[in-house]
Amino acid sequence: MTLHRMLQCVRQTAAVAVAVALVSSASAAERVVSIGGAVTEILYALGKDKDIVGVDTTSLFPIAAAKEKPSVGYMRQLSAEGVLGLNPSMILAIEGSGPKETLNVLAAAKVPMITVPDSFSGEGIIEKTRIIAHAIGADERGKCIIEQVHADLAALQKVESAITKPKRVLFVLSFVNGRAMAAGTKTAADGMIKLAGAENAVSEFEGYRPLSDEAIVAAKPDVVMTIERSGQGTLTADTVFSQPAFLATPAASQRAFISMDGLYLLGFGPRSVRAARDVAVTLYPNLKADDFPSERVAARQLCAE
Repeated sequence: MTLHRMLQCVRQTAAVAVAVALVSSASAAERVVSIGGAVTEILYALGKDKDIVGVDTTSLFPIAAAKEKPSVGYMRQLSAEGVLGLNPSMILAIEGSGPKETLNVLAAAKVPMITVPDSFSGEGIIEKTRIIAHAIGADERGKCIIEQVHADLAALQKVESAITKPKRVLFVLSFVNGRAMAAGTKTAADGMIKLAGAENAVSEFEGYRPLSDEAIVAAKPDVVMTIERSGQGTLTADTVFSQPAFLATPAASQRAFISMDGLYLLGFGPRSVRAARDVAVTLYPNLKADDFPSERVAARQLCAE
């Protein structure tokens, strides 16, 4: 077992142990503040939306979450007063939430809080679902959702078995001072690229960094990928391929450009395997992915209470 996997197992065991303690309280899941788009999506899939009293600004799916639930702000810029003002009996926060000072205040307030591990893989989706389901006492429905994710992963593997030459994908988050902010390893974008049967065109660094023109040319991306935004921040194929460095890439010759909803593409929640399927069939048009388990009516109804 690799050190990375050992750390994942320790982290998961600790999170589950906290969840077990919380479930012992009958009122543990009656007033939940959900922080993180994937956390909220999983809670809704578990049928626990009525227990949610507040969400963060990344909780955009389902649409009702952002429309109907009070906001506690952006997940990395939380206000302790905003969270505690909702009188939560439990806080479920995705890993990376903060700032640290706010988390310290929440811990001092003795509100049960679980940090949900965030790893960008199929197993990561399953881990999140298992921990959240156990924390709120919805193990059986959680198992059902996990079975769907397993079925989706098996279907995706079958679809991608026909890939003979993985394409090189460059994920561009934005342009900062004229330079492309690109996703390296250990990012949700990197995880999605790999899940979709492709290769990240930049693997020399972790996280997001601006790329020089020389680095973009050297990366030789076959495809440029980004997320959809509203307003002036939206990147289009015209915007990207008007840049001289991108014009010199294989992607420009085919105007190969993918843009998808940010949470769908990068959230690593229950829908993410389908997102990977969508990316894969866009990258490789010859793939056949007509029959995906979780899109069948019977499968969607399977976990309903």
